[in-house]
Amino acid sequence: MTSNGDTRPPRAAGSRASRARRGEGQWALGYREPLNSNEQVKKDDNPLNVRARIENVYSKRGFSSIDPNDLRGRMRWLGLYTQRAPGFDGGKTATVEPHELDAEFFMMRVRSDGALLGPRQLRALGEASTRYARDTADITDRQNIQYHWVRIEDVPAIWELLESAGLETTEACGDSPRPFLGSPVAGVAKDEIIDGSPALAEIKRRYIGNPEFSNLPRKFKTSVSGHPSLDAAPEVNDVSFVGTVHPEHGPGFDLWVGGGLSTNPMLAKKLGVWIPVDEVADAWEGVTSIFRDYGYRRLRNRARLKFLVADWGVERFREVLETEYLHRRLLDGPSPGPVAVQGDHVGVHEQKDGNFYIGAAPTVGRVSGTLLSALGDLVERYGAAGVRLTSQQKLVVLGVASGDVEAVLADLDRIGLSARPSAWRRSAMACTGIEFCKLAIVETKQRAADLVQELERRFPDLDTAISVNVNGCPNACARTQVADIGLKGQLVMDEHGRQVEGFQVHLGGGLGLAAQTTTPFGRKLRAHKVTSAGLDDYVTNVVSAYLAERAEDEPFAQWVARADEAFLRGDRVLEVSA
Repeated sequence: MTSNGDTRPPRAAGSRASRARRGEGQWALGYREPLNSNEQVKKDDNPLNVRARIENVYSKRGFSSIDPNDLRGRMRWLGLYTQRAPGFDGGKTATVEPHELDAEFFMMRVRSDGALLGPRQLRALGEASTRYARDTADITDRQNIQYHWVRIEDVPAIWELLESAGLETTEACGDSPRPFLGSPVAGVAKDEIIDGSPALAEIKRRYIGNPEFSNLPRKFKTSVSGHPSLDAAPEVNDVSFVGTVHPEHGPGFDLWVGGGLSTNPMLAKKLGVWIPVDEVADAWEGVTSIFRDYGYRRLRNRARLKFLVADWGVERFREVLETEYLHRRLLDGPSPGPVAVQGDHVGVHEQKDGNFYIGAAPTVGRVSGTLLSALGDLVERYGAAGVRLTSQQKLVVLGVASGDVEAVLADLDRIGLSARPSAWRRSAMACTGIEFCKLAIVETKQRAADLVQELERRFPDLDTAISVNVNGCPNACARTQVADIGLKGQLVMDEHGRQVEGFQVHLGGGLGLAAQTTTPFGRKLRAHKVTSAGLDDYVTNVVSAYLAERAEDEPFAQWVARADEAFLRGDRVLEVSA
């Protein structure tokens, strides 16, 4: 039976196989007519063209002048989403007309793509926030800076400010090559296999803003890291280049494809190849072209690369990549195995040049423009190389002289960035939530910060990492399925029968070794929900049971896999022995 992703020429019209393939809208099979409104909008006008209308029309005439297809579609290609209008609780999400949820303000994402941010870039990021975004800024798990409260009238000025420092928002959202993940310690870590930053820079130079790759079936996420700790989340990206060592050719990259979370989580598949650093951009183009040409375009919820990879399998994917796009065979190579803990680089670490890098943890990624500007001053004051953002909503200061380490630590603390955070603060992430996001159902950022603070009070000496990821909807922007404790926002009934904010709970998810010994996407308990108000006590009960019951050196995820369900529901409480 022919699959929907068949690469062979289509059969005569009218056959079942032909109708099935046409239904997926794959360009390579000759089906170019849009099958939904999103595809029609992209066909009507390349989304990159919206920049000219923002600069020349919308910023001058105001919010009311924006074409709806630009407002809720093409403007995403310039990193802009409308914010959630006030007055709409979680019960209204996805139940009212799109225009009703639009505030006359925007969220704006700024790419970093694993690049080093020096004082000039950090101050530009800070100034854009304080002048135009009410001093808001979040570090996202895509290594972006995300603003809120942006007015359309100010967007050209923000672009001018950011671009003068070498920063941009192009394709920070949309059905495009979203911002890249790179190793925060590329080029400096003692244990790095290979520096992937030149490959990331080359991919960005060639393809970001390139109309050939601006109409993909859906979002497309990239990871490139040569660090052995798999610090750029390769398992959950569409395309990942992962450092490996070939026995004959030395350091290079394996290629992983088809990862992604959301409502149908899948881990990336390893091709088991070896690609030298100067060929990574070519391989990226090939994989992205497959997605563009063969990706499913009919249903948005099946339009990610992971569905095509699942249907084809890695052998066929590699064959199409080699024969139709690269026109050469890839060398076989060893695939990296799982790691115990993926690197977040928090703390003080010696670099291979004798300097140090210092990883610091803002709580669930929330910072501010004022903080970013102060960070730029700090980098300049100590002559540090710069700052990189991480895929865990953290940041790393690189190139700190040995004699300055203690002073930098003190100054980071002074501006609100701890390089010696609690285990809770270090391991927590949260998405934007209902405060600003039109897809969210519950509050996340402040709720997660309050939870962290309470857990620090209740478990001040926690001796192991337990990650807590809080998401406002099912889309898993905060990677809830691969956290020790993943909290997916939804409306639940409290003990009085009232509908309130709450969470579905995923327990024991994880990547690396956790994914090998348990299930990577955690254990969901049937019909179990937790109210937001009851969250502190619920997490306390589960963690207390783990600490009381765990075997020696047993990670949380392994305990969850064997634990009595009553402990996981928080129904049975065990006191931790002294």
